[in-house]
Amino acid sequence: MAKPAKKLVIITEKLLLNKVAQIIDEAGASGYTVLETGGKGSRNVRSSGQPSLSDTTANIKFEVLTEDRDMALKISDRVALEFFDDYSGIAYICDAEVLYAHKFCGPDGC
Repeated sequence: MAKPAKKLVIITEKLLLNKVAQIIDEAGASGYTVLETGGKGSRNVRSSGQPSLSDTTANIKFEVLTEDRDMALKISDRVALEFFDDYSGIAYICDAEVLYAHKFCGPDGC
């Protein structure tokens, strides 16, 4: 049996990794996944994650599973407020179903 959840995705500049991770932790999320990524948006083309001399042009993608929409909005609102005026970034929420995650679903499973 699957447990309903929300998946919050935040894509932003790599230099914000520690600051965004702290916001996620402070909101009470049980964890997150971070991937290096790249692409094109309103602030032009960003690194594709290939090795470079500097991380100033690299992007990262956070994926955070939350039990409800309120926690996902709490995290995304704070990240957007603190960073998105000065740094590239986007956040969105998707419906998800957690299948096998003891820590997320509890000792009885999903």
